[in-house]
Amino acid sequence: MAPGTVLVTSGTGKTGHRVCERLVARGVRVRSGSRSGGALFDWADATTWGPALHGVDAAYVAYYPDLAAPGSQDAMRLFGRITAANGVHRIVLLSGRGEPEAARAESALRETCPGLTVVRAAFFAQNFSEGAMVEGVLAGTVAFPGGEIAEPWLDVDDLADVVLRALTEDGHAGQTYELTGPRLLTFAEVTAELSRATGREIRYVPVSGAQYAEMLTQYGMAAPEAEWLAGLFTTLLDGHNASTADGVKRVLGREPRDFAEFARGAAAAGDWHV
Repeated sequence: MAPGTVLVTSGTGKTGHRVCERLVARGVRVRSGSRSGGALFDWADATTWGPALHGVDAAYVAYYPDLAAPGSQDAMRLFGRITAANGVHRIVLLSGRGEPEAARAESALRETCPGLTVVRAAFFAQNFSEGAMVEGVLAGTVAFPGGEIAEPWLDVDDLADVVLRALTEDGHAGQTYELTGPRLLTFAEVTAELSRATGREIRYVPVSGAQYAEMLTQYGMAAPEAEWLAGLFTTLLDGHNASTADGVKRVLGREPRDFAEFARGAAAAGDWHV
């Protein structure tokens, strides 16, 4: 049975705004949570969580800065108690694939939300069109601590389609879905696909975790946050996630979108117009 009202946390984010759009198109009442505009919701201020959850039937939870970040387990445990107190019966949680800390945060939320649905996502293809690597694509050089490790890049639109099903259809309670793209690509292979899609040469430059952290601080990120983020990326790209999973097909009944298709679509939409 479809929910009456759905709270989408981080409703203006990369995944959140897509989930909101799909819910609205389905005729579902949406409460878009953010720090500005819509329903006030701030992961750094727990006093905003209860009011945002009041009167809500379901919620899509995208924790910021990351479910593997320090403090996420305590945040999920508290968020779970607040959702239970507000009678929220359906929760879909965005998590990271192959992240032990994120898995512990999942368990913390599940303590009070036993029917929790978890979607564990691979790296997003849209990181190259909407995220931190856009500038590198535009400049023709993508620098990242990925080495020669392959990743099954996930199209965020596939993730949003899965979340929509989990929020609005029965049969997903208690499930954990591993979401990936259909094939493995190294960063060098990714930039080759981007080159073909844009008609410009884009190359990959491998850097160490320490070098990447230094790059982030040069862009204005605080050193502790930059070091933590670089450490997370190097951990995730050590090879343990170099496999595909069937989560998209299990939920949607179709194969996930290929990275090449994403790149062609983003180029046609003018995402990398110089």
